Amino acid sequence: MSYKIAIVGATGNVGREILNVLHERGFPVSDVVALASNRSVGSEVSFGDKDLTVEDLAVFDFTGTDIVFSSPGAKISQEFAPKAAKAGAVVIDNTSAFRMDPDVPLIVPEVNPEALAGFNKRNIIANPNCSTIQMVVALKPLHDLAIIKRVVVSTYQSVSGAGKEAMDELFSQTKGIYMNQDMKSQAFEKQIAFNVIPQIDEFMDDHMTKEEWKMVAETKKILDGKIKICANCVRVPVFVGHAEMVNVEFERDISAKDAKKAFRDAPGVSIIDLESDMEYVTPAEIAGEDDVFVSRVREDPTVENGINFWCVADNLRKGAALNAVQIAEHLIKDHMKAAA
Repeated sequence: MSYKIAIVGATGNVGREILNVLHERGFPVSDVVALASNRSVGSEVSFGDKDLTVEDLAVFDFTGTDIVFSSPGAKISQEFAPKAAKAGAVVIDNTSAFRMDPDVPLIVPEVNPEALAGFNKRNIIANPNCSTIQMVVALKPLHDLAIIKRVVVSTYQSVSGAGKEAMDELFSQTKGIYMNQDMKSQAFEKQIAFNVIPQIDEFMDDHMTKEEWKMVAETKKILDGKIKICANCVRVPVFVGHAEMVNVEFERDISAKDAKKAFRDAPGVSIIDLESDMEYVTPAEIAGEDDVFVSRVREDPTVENGINFWCVADNLRKGAALNAVQIAEHLIKDHMKAAA
């Protein structure tokens, strides 16, 4: 049993990583089509040991396509995802375009796979924001154990979350500093090299950034609408890998020992103890890994029933491509019939 797959935004960071993950995990593929804007038509992307020639998204006929992985940006997804869904494909969308649509499931397979049952209302499934994904994977086992009341999270997000141009800007600014060149900031609001920027996405009326709002709204939709969440999102001069310091308050008593056991038993989580050789994990150490890595788990003595922990994940994999492919794996296992 195999599936015809289309990758929209195939030349971007996430599109390329989806192709890598599909191949690595042996996803049952009969045909893979790489799609992008007409600027990229004719270029090539890799799928295993094959090179795929990029086709024009604007003129592509989705008829006969089973699953579409869409990562081209929200505006483009808003235009093409409904077209693909109308043609009979199931769209797994990695943009913000459909995440808060009540008829579109917002899925992290380790957390709420049961929500996939409603995918056929629009034939679109939303992949959450990268920072949200890694946090809810870590929060899920704790919420099952003691019920979360409130979360305060501060993120340290790599530039790859803003695309290839952002990665190029960090590289060029870093090189420019050593060569005594003038700094040019285009991808970011301010200099990113040797700096941190407390703004990701645009500011909203309440002075939150949109990235912070996404973490709040998406966590409520995925995990539990009753949880109170305060998010602070910061861009840091790291190429790949997001980090988060998370403070959690619970409805009942929970010890650090309890939390560590819950993490050890949870799917998609790896826990590192201070007593181990590694002590704790940083983004540089987990690039290319699939799990969310948790360390520095400790009790918070300043509140009742509080736990602190540090978590890191590869934002291009679990924060985007891997989560999307895992959604597709659940989809074909439980909800779709493949063509022979």
